[in-house]
Amino acid sequence: MRILLLTGKGGVGKTTLAAATAARIAAAGRKVLVVSTDPAHSLADALGAELGAEPAEVRLDGSHAVLHAAEVQTRALVDGTWRELREHLRTMLQGAGVGEVDAEELTVLPGVEDLLALSEVHRLAASGLWDTVLVDCGPTAETLRLLALPESLAGYLERLFPAHRRAVRGLLAGIAGSDQVQRWDAVADGLGRLAERLSALKDMLADPGTSVRLVLTPESVVAAETRRTLTALALQQIRVDGLIANRVVPDPGSARGAAAQWLRTRRREQEDVLESLRSATDLPLRVVEHRAAEPVGAEALLELGAELYADADPLENLPAAPAMRVTGGGRTLEAEYDLRIALPLHPAAELDLARIGDELAITVDGRRRLVALPAVLRRCVVTGAIAGDDGLTVRFRPDPEQWMR
Repeated sequence: MRILLLTGKGGVGKTTLAAATAARIAAAGRKVLVVSTDPAHSLADALGAELGAEPAEVRLDGSHAVLHAAEVQTRALVDGTWRELREHLRTMLQGAGVGEVDAEELTVLPGVEDLLALSEVHRLAASGLWDTVLVDCGPTAETLRLLALPESLAGYLERLFPAHRRAVRGLLAGIAGSDQVQRWDAVADGLGRLAERLSALKDMLADPGTSVRLVLTPESVVAAETRRTLTALALQQIRVDGLIANRVVPDPGSARGAAAQWLRTRRREQEDVLESLRSATDLPLRVVEHRAAEPVGAEALLELGAELYADADPLENLPAAPAMRVTGGGRTLEAEYDLRIALPLHPAAELDLARIGDELAITVDGRRRLVALPAVLRRCVVTGAIAGDDGLTVRFRPDPEQWMR
């Protein structure tokens, strides 16, 4: 299974390019589903078709190819799937002494719509009906939050109600001081299913067949956000397989006149932005020129897909996950270890490190991730860190109080 997520700053044309990529894949004879998780759905408009929550067939005129498409309806998922889990959480909070009104407010979980949308992508991918599932994500900020949710929520759930407690029948009722054992066992089962769902989503995002492709327009502000996004995705250990620069103005060649001069000036500015991106990353950068007519419908999307990928496979260049490795060694208190994390940092990145128990908290530009330390480093203390364009190196030495034990 190949899962490809397209995202970018709002208004850069990611939905159109997601549809064009899906059309190109379908034209090659592969089974592909393109699904929108963007709350402001426009996938149906790009395809010129009526779409709903369940995948619908879209025929590509002239090529006899077929793709499937859907738009995730998160409101319906919240009203359906989330209702039972919310009731379980409310029971849990009331059992812990939280008032009914407060418990009601606390179970309005921020980001639950994003989580359910990602769960729907997993459900569709796990059906095995398609070789490729292509996801038209929301704007960058929402997508980064979506991709971080499974890990962060799984961590919170495990801290509040560890798996070993949920597994023992009647234990939650005993902790809450309740004689309603059956009700509390239902809560434990519900929390267990939530934990399993979060684990499945984490596995999907970490799978070697899953990657993100960033869409941008060649403007300085957008390029800066793209560089920050690359760092944020690397922090989450999520693969990025390429960049797509959309709406590059056509080259006027040797044409004369004010309009041609304007195009030349604008083109030079855009090329400078693209060159800065090429120098900042070794990811492939594809370019799509601005079109006079909006590419809507199967025929226009097939033409756009052909320009975008030419003879290349739209699903090639799947990279390895950002690397994290430990080097060094020794058995004495003089031993030294380095934790190397492939984390591309843009020049203005604000980096903060903190040791929290057996985890290393890494915060870049306000985005934080807890990295579980390998066993050998848990008995060490941090002695320093070096950040560079190609990554982060954190240095450790044995903690005398723990090492000898």
